[in-house]
Amino acid sequence: MQKPPLHKSFLNAFRGVFVMIKTERNFQIELFAFFVNIFLISYLKLSNTDAAIILIVSTAVLSAEIFNTAIEKICDFIQPDYDKRIGFIKDISAGAVVIIAVSSVIIGILIYWKYLFI
Repeated sequence: MQKPPLHKSFLNAFRGVFVMIKTERNFQIELFAFFVNIFLISYLKLSNTDAAIILIVSTAVLSAEIFNTAIEKICDFIQPDYDKRIGFIKDISAGAVVIIAVSSVIIGILIYWKYLFI
């Protein structure tokens, strides 16, 4: 199989992101939180280091959600009927998203605290 040209690869990747935005509720919520963080970075005038940390954890949550959705879609394709083994795989995948999301909230509190209350 021949690789597509570079610009096609980027178009395919962006199409994947747009599909996530259009179809996945959790991704929409996390994307909203990402834009709230962009606003807060600007409004509170975060240092470059603090802004970078917020952006890293925010994009990590979005990326984890994309991986989780991909895993779930593959599982549904392989086994459309209920299977407790597939359910276990999906739970593990969702657990990864929960871990990074909770961690990002804690990091956000630690960073924003000094800009809001000190």
